[in-house]
Amino acid sequence: MKPRRIVLFGAMLAALAGPVTAGFWTVPALAQSQAQQLDELFATLKSAPDHAAAQRITTQIWTLWTQPDDPALAERMSLVLLRLGMSDLGGAVGLLDALVIDYPDYAEGWNQRATVHFLLGNYDQSLADIEKTLQLEPRHFGALAGRALIYLQRDRRDLALKAITEALDIHPFLGERALFPELNVIPI
Repeated sequence: MKPRRIVLFGAMLAALAGPVTAGFWTVPALAQSQAQQLDELFATLKSAPDHAAAQRITTQIWTLWTQPDDPALAERMSLVLLRLGMSDLGGAVGLLDALVIDYPDYAEGWNQRATVHFLLGNYDQSLADIEKTLQLEPRHFGALAGRALIYLQRDRRDLALKAITEALDIHPFLGERALFPELNVIPI
């Protein structure tokens, strides 16, 4: 594997670690206010004072994204995340293919499938799923960071920089910032 591809692979796995470690074994919240909770969390994230605070907020966002209100969907996402946690990309993509058909308005289903396609090297499919994710959840910093990683892999630094800048407007402490030395101003 090329050194740059290894770095990008590691960055994508780190992004994926958020939902895998975000406590998906807990009972999904059945609160009617998930959208309101996300609005509040995104507002707080944008003004987070430091990396630790941003990480706590990010974990809460990933938890809401990966634990939908619908119990049947939550069960299916738990199975997807379990497969991903076992590095069973083939099994995960099969579950996700069915999930996005059954739940086409669930942004995180599209994002998780985009992630798996990225890890499999299916960049065009990943970009298509990222587009769908962003149609459903324009604040999805993980999808934007994934888009930046794909453009880096394709030597399209201009497009990568645009995508990561959009992501950093939402989440100023994204680790993928380190791949862009021209963004030398790092929040403290």
